[in-house]
Amino acid sequence: MKPFEPLEAGGQGWRVIVDELIVKTRVGLYEHEHEGPQPVCIDASLRYRGMPHESGDGLIDYEAWCNRVSAFLETKGHTRLLETLAVEVAALSFDEWPALDALTLVLHKPKIREGTKRLGLELDWRRADYDAWRLNAAAQHASVR
Repeated sequence: MKPFEPLEAGGQGWRVIVDELIVKTRVGLYEHEHEGPQPVCIDASLRYRGMPHESGDGLIDYEAWCNRVSAFLETKGHTRLLETLAVEVAALSFDEWPALDALTLVLHKPKIREGTKRLGLELDWRRADYDAWRLNAAAQHASVR
């Protein structure tokens, strides 16, 4: 992850960096991955432009974010794809932190394959990407009814 890359050329803003939050959750396609929770490592860059105040208004509390994401992942049912997990964490983040402008999430499973340190993926969304995803999900849900 590139933790200090600006949002735009000349842009100003804040970035909360979470480096290697490790949470046990149920994820994976393979049969052995359905046996129980396994560690997933999350790197996150949570971007916002408001000016933080000592009162805590207008900022993203990294401790609260880590606790909320950990609780969500530890208690949810099995998810087949790491990509789905990334979208769920992104949606949770945008839903619960209105100050969030953009995020980059890197999820990986440490030492999941011989000869690799980690395998994973990256999701990079701005709030507009999340809004479009939410509209599409609502439209798909309405068409199923």
